[in-house]
Amino acid sequence: MFTADCTAIKDIRPGLKNINVMFIVLEVGATTVTKENREVRTFKIADPTGCINLSIWGDPGKHLIPGDIVRLTKGYASVWRQCLTLYSGKNGDIHKVGDFCLTFNEQLNMSEPNPNLATIAPQLVNNGANVGPSSNNGTPRTQANPTVVAGSSAGTSGSASKATTRLSETKSPKIRTGRSSGSRGNVKSDRR
Repeated sequence: MFTADCTAIKDIRPGLKNINVMFIVLEVGATTVTKENREVRTFKIADPTGCINLSIWGDPGKHLIPGDIVRLTKGYASVWRQCLTLYSGKNGDIHKVGDFCLTFNEQLNMSEPNPNLATIAPQLVNNGANVGPSSNNGTPRTQANPTVVAGSSAGTSGSASKATTRLSETKSPKIRTGRSSGSRGNVKSDRR
């Protein structure tokens, strides 16, 4: 499902631009309204390498729900309140590709609050420093077992049948079962 042009979440660094990433939506955060009356939605997203917060401006964020598998193109990464955050760019595209199954890792959270990011981020932008996979944003790199997600839209209605099953409280994989999909509005979908 992942293509060569996708960036792994674990490789996202402050100041990185033109990020293409494929992920699963884990959580939908609160909606924030700016002074200019624009809505910003925050999501916790993950791929097999880690998880990160994603902020989406405007209508596209209204149509994403937990369990959606999405491809983001032309995103960028920045630090917001000492947390690394992924954003959809002005010319970016959010494309829903499914809602069934995607292995993901919640153990490596790239958006953990990190006071060191406040000093690192301006240096990266101003000096054009290394933002590749070998650079470190101060978040510890740990290897953990990924999580497996399975969803089904057959025989369910709305979001009434949402179940979570954990195999164990240790670092064993987690299994989450999904729900039926509803209207997606402006979010593009490959599913037929």
